[in-house]
Amino acid sequence: MLQIPRPIYEQMVTHAREGLPLEICGILGGKGEAVVEIRKMTNTDSSSQHFMMEPREQFAVVKDFRSRGLEILAVYHSHPATPARPSEEDIRLARTPNISYVIISLADSLLPDVRSFKIADGRVSPEELKIFV
Repeated sequence: MLQIPRPIYEQMVTHAREGLPLEICGILGGKGEAVVEIRKMTNTDSSSQHFMMEPREQFAVVKDFRSRGLEILAVYHSHPATPARPSEEDIRLARTPNISYVIISLADSLLPDVRSFKIADGRVSPEELKIFV
């Protein structure tokens, strides 16, 4: 299970909406199952169908989290016009099996669909996502 506080959940959805029509991406940090911090990242691909995090930003986040005893719990990104499920490319590029992969679908921009997955060895497993106050 991945637990995300409502304010961070809302920041992810807002980030996704502001990025339209392109995919956005970011990192969620915390401890155990509980997210405590969001970091919006630059999608260097500037694409509506895939994303690539800016490497220097990504390294800085990893370094900062480690220095404060936080872990990367999840990578999130948006699907501007497709469902909240990993694409073939998402599955192929998921190289860290111990984190969650959160997808924000804006196929219906009024009702975003946010789902979490574990991806390991090409296998996708839906994960419970708990949004709390």
